[in-house]
Amino acid sequence: MTLLDQISLFAPPDFAAFALLLIAGVLTGWVIEHPPASRPSVSLLMADVRRGWMRQMALRDNRIFDAQLIGNLRQGTAFFASASLITIGGVLATLGNTDQLIGVAEDLTAISAPAIVWELKLLVTLMFLANAFLKFVWSHRLFGYCAALMGAVPNDVGTSDALARAAQAAEINITATRGFNRGLRALYFALASVAWLLSAWALVVATVLTMAMIWRREFASASRLVLLEGAGEDTAL
Repeated sequence: MTLLDQISLFAPPDFAAFALLLIAGVLTGWVIEHPPASRPSVSLLMADVRRGWMRQMALRDNRIFDAQLIGNLRQGTAFFASASLITIGGVLATLGNTDQLIGVAEDLTAISAPAIVWELKLLVTLMFLANAFLKFVWSHRLFGYCAALMGAVPNDVGTSDALARAAQAAEINITATRGFNRGLRALYFALASVAWLLSAWALVVATVLTMAMIWRREFASASRLVLLEGAGEDTAL
């Protein structure tokens, strides 16, 4: 079966739903990382908190607490990277058993379609899962860089490069967190993409609900109000 033959198996709503999924994944991340100045996202507010953490770390003589925190962050990224890899294996195993896949899909949708249709839909889920895995692995490595930079901060804050090293650690910490958040969003949209097995319209609904959930957590959550109060910003924003 040629590529054109495979494409012809999908209806226009399928293409529209797939395009919406991709655009939503890219656009959601861009808005979170580049929000309007008048309405910062939780991710942006937490970046300032992390800079404050590294400044306080530089002033502490005993940094065991900071080492434990960065260790916990690395454990979290390692857990999600492992979970993503296991899920990728599960999807690949499903792709290798197309007969069972077709049976389950037809039971759920009452639609008869060639195996290639269901496989291509699962490949979209696999794409998001692979992206999540790569983001988590890179985030884990960056948290390791951050730990090394934290260890390089002199105990004497009066040293010329003490605060400079702390600032470097903060920026690496923020970059690592950005990668971790991107990995989480990829997992969210991977879950949404599974709805395509039901229908194109189910994928549209799942994508919209996923976008709404992410937007609420970043721009309309109770945690954001707490961070705004801590930053001295008007909570009416």
